[in-house]
Amino acid sequence: MSLCLVQSRALLGLEAAAVTVEVHLSNGLPNFRLVGLADTEVKEARERVRSALLTCGLAFPHNKHITVNLAPADLPKDSGRFDLPIALGILAASGQIDAARLAGHEFAGELSLSGELRPVRGALATSLALHARGIATRLVLPEQSAQEAALVPDAHVYRALHLLDVVRQFLSGPATGGEGADSGWARVQQPAS
Repeated sequence: MSLCLVQSRALLGLEAAAVTVEVHLSNGLPNFRLVGLADTEVKEARERVRSALLTCGLAFPHNKHITVNLAPADLPKDSGRFDLPIALGILAASGQIDAARLAGHEFAGELSLSGELRPVRGALATSLALHARGIATRLVLPEQSAQEAALVPDAHVYRALHLLDVVRQFLSGPATGGEGADSGWARVQQPAS
């Protein structure tokens, strides 16, 4: 598959607007382009994503023309929150993970160069936006952000510590790598009141 769509959200004040991260791989001069009114911090995602994929032992399609569109284009986007969905889009478009399994999920998270997930602002707003629309989407976030998002009643929030924790869940076939407190991937429950 050379085109993959991954769902995320942009933080606009107290609102979390839906963003589709479109990743297209094509033949041509090798290049990695980010379009869709991306701020400087988002454009820096190219280097974070490339380094994280390579450090984790995953293939980066150096010989392809990579276009990443953050749609809708007229919506301002800032921060590293799109690193995780961009990385997953590249992996799915290049056939390294199962693109169909990404459906029903939304992702946000900044990647370190080693693939660790760093918290992002607006996790609560993102979870509230899904809840307000009655969307039963699984929200995948870094650990600290996931704790915040889980405050919303009936939220389906999963926390991941590392890019590889997420990748294992979306490989073809059954999900690999356990789920639980000792795993890098786990569902976060709403705290008891």
